[in-house]
Parts: sequence; C-alpha cells; structure tokens
Amino acid sequence: MKRLVSFSLAVLITVCLVVASERRAYAYVDPGSGLIALQTFASVVAAYAYFIRRRLRSLFTRKSDGDVVLPVPTKAGASREIA
Repeated sequence: MKRLVSFSLAVLITVCLVVASERRAYAYVDPGSGLIALQTFASVVAAYAYFIRRRLRSLFTRKSDGDVVLPVPTKAGASREIA
C-alpha cells in the first residue's frame, strides 16, 4: 500500500510539473482528437470488463442452492406419466 501511495504521488508531481512547464503551442489541433481519446478510454474500460467478466456476471445473477427437486411418482405405475 505504501508503494502505491508513493507511486501515485510521483505520478501526480510529474503531471503537475509537465502542466506547469507548458509552453504555448503554435500548431493546429484537430477537433477529432478528443473523440480518439474518448474511444481509447472506452476500449480500455471494455477490455477491463472483459477480463473481469466472471465477477461482473456474479453481480447480476442469482446464486442457486444447487438442490434439484425431482418429481416423485405417487403410484407404482405412475413413472411413465411423469416422463
């Protein structure tokens, strides 16, 4: 846990330094760039969901007891009627 906190702090400091030292760009940025970033984010989320699909499936399905109730014939010759 300590490693995760220190790694997260290092990433945050790095991002802050990159943003703080940003220079003015004299270039054209395509308006479709945001859509590509959104598509990348959506594909990462879909891949993550694919890998943890068993856990997701268990959230949305009911657990059964595993007990199977079979019909029991009441008469001696009633087994043909049930099947």
